[in-house]
Amino acid sequence: MNAFTPDAALARDDDQAATLVERAALLGRAFAAVADEHDRNATAPLDQFRALREAGLLRANIARSDGGYGAGLALSRAIVAEIAYGDPSVALILSMHYSQHAMIVRDTREHTGNWSAALARRLTRASVDGRALVNAAQVEPALGSPSHGGLPETLARREGDVWRITGHKLYVTGAPLLTWINVLARTDEPEPRLGHFLVPREAAGVRIVETWDPLGMRATASHDLVFTDVAIPVDDVVGLKPAHLGVQRDPHATAWYFSLVGTVYDGAARAARDWLIAFLNERKPGALGGASLATVPVVQESVGRIDMLLTANDWLLRTHADAIDAGTAPAELSAVIKHTVVDNAIAAVDVALELAGNHGIARHNPLERHHRNVQCARIHAPSNSLLRTMAARRALGL
Repeated sequence: MNAFTPDAALARDDDQAATLVERAALLGRAFAAVADEHDRNATAPLDQFRALREAGLLRANIARSDGGYGAGLALSRAIVAEIAYGDPSVALILSMHYSQHAMIVRDTREHTGNWSAALARRLTRASVDGRALVNAAQVEPALGSPSHGGLPETLARREGDVWRITGHKLYVTGAPLLTWINVLARTDEPEPRLGHFLVPREAAGVRIVETWDPLGMRATASHDLVFTDVAIPVDDVVGLKPAHLGVQRDPHATAWYFSLVGTVYDGAARAARDWLIAFLNERKPGALGGASLATVPVVQESVGRIDMLLTANDWLLRTHADAIDAGTAPAELSAVIKHTVVDNAIAAVDVALELAGNHGIARHNPLERHHRNVQCARIHAPSNSLLRTMAARRALGL
């Protein structure tokens, strides 16, 4: 039993979705109590993921037939939202794990052939049986993000019945906590191919370089990973295709990624909003004769702006997730969701900081941390500027 264990009295005959969200809400509140410590120390949230595992939340979107709860995007997003409200760093690692398993579920259901049945079963079984986190490793020192084009320098060399992986990846979210790393690499064949190689983090030749020291989202522990001649079975690769085709993005996986990343930063903005509301009601400057800041019309107008932004986010995220689950969402909508939700979350916290003044930048107040965290929404590829360019090219027929 640890400090984050959810209430064991949650009734098994309750609506399952509501029960999972309630568990997430309980854990989110518990995570909030130690978020500041993890932020200061930039420590990986090991205990938090132990608690998520015990609550069954790491297997939420694994198929029921495989021992999970079969959650679609709507339920997975609701879980991430509760965790993000408490600690967005924990929520970001969780969202990456969900996005990876969403690809496995879709591939298995629709028989697209990207994932071998044995590999999908191994990852799924590990996540059901224990704390088995998975995330992708794509960004490189020379390449940057593959969203901008170009081929990775990370190489996969065939040697008998194994691939040997060598390369250097940056910004691998949750690196110390991962069990599996989905490594984007190209083969060294005469006609190179590009694919995602599933590497166990504990494999010989995998090394973490602790480089992560950012402005915000410090507990994501998004360190570098260096791979030196790492051997994996020849079948442990996903989506191996000619390299000249570039990275093949699955629109369904992209929709999950954009939605969950947006939800993480929306959660940080909601935590900032709630801190501000309490502050404005409690703060009673002498110039107001005993009245609180909440009674000032210009303050009320700014709070209204925050709520307009976050209400729009809520509607967009909910309706988009429902449409994805129903199979009715246009592919282009996912980019709009990410772009709009991220911009709204940042704008909302900027307004909150302006209202709070010096109190907002005091490190003993959570708003300072929320503001730093939400700024990190800008770094997730593809950037909003690239999303706008892509939308323009579609509109212009280019």
